[in-house]
Amino acid sequence: MAVAVLGATAAIGGINLTSAYADSAAGLKACRHFSNEVPPDRPPGPSHDSRSKGPKVSLAGRLPAPGGVKGTFAGGKVTITFNRVAGATAYRVWRNAQSVAWVSDWGQPAPLTAIDTAPCRHANYTIVALRSTDSDASTGQLSQAYRLADGGNLAPFRLAAGTKLSYKITSYNDGGQTASGYTAGLGRCAVDARFIPWGTRFQVDGYGSCLAVDIGTWIQGNIVDIWLPGNEANDWGVQQRTITIG
Repeated sequence: MAVAVLGATAAIGGINLTSAYADSAAGLKACRHFSNEVPPDRPPGPSHDSRSKGPKVSLAGRLPAPGGVKGTFAGGKVTITFNRVAGATAYRVWRNAQSVAWVSDWGQPAPLTAIDTAPCRHANYTIVALRSTDSDASTGQLSQAYRLADGGNLAPFRLAAGTKLSYKITSYNDGGQTASGYTAGLGRCAVDARFIPWGTRFQVDGYGSCLAVDIGTWIQGNIVDIWLPGNEANDWGVQQRTITIG
């Protein structure tokens, strides 16, 4: 299988980046990265595999993702509805990994509703159920991505399994919570969620498995940030590697 290099004319998940960065005829603005900071040029090096390997992160025992997800763009906003999850007291909704809604469940009639007042073209929405707080222990399974189509509706979306992409792979070792609520650690990686939605599983050559659950100021475009402990993150440095969608 050919390895696609993400660039100005590459298609990721069926979305050509040239069109993805253009406004739509319906008035949807192009999705921009959350940070205006321009990442510095970081040439590859060194180029060796990591000692610690990313495992396949298990999400067993967590609340399931909400089902029945629907969404429509109208009047300059996206209205999203979804079914409640037994045991959940609240829900979080993200657009391209940026939080757009916190929905508390006070017994209101289902389906539950969230509103995004600043949608953008081809946005990827993720929903998670929470037992009580947004701590790791209370955070449920991330939903699949729901992509905002040019027709104005949300549609389930995932990158095709087996898709190979050439990405710049950087590394970090920060502790604490990731942006999604899970605790940082091996196998939990940061992505540009405009192109690799949260919840996507993929393999990184020389590292192992990744679950997309975090973001970063410098993680823009064709960059993935893997988690490695201590000095192993420095030893990895910056490498150009192939990732394979799981």
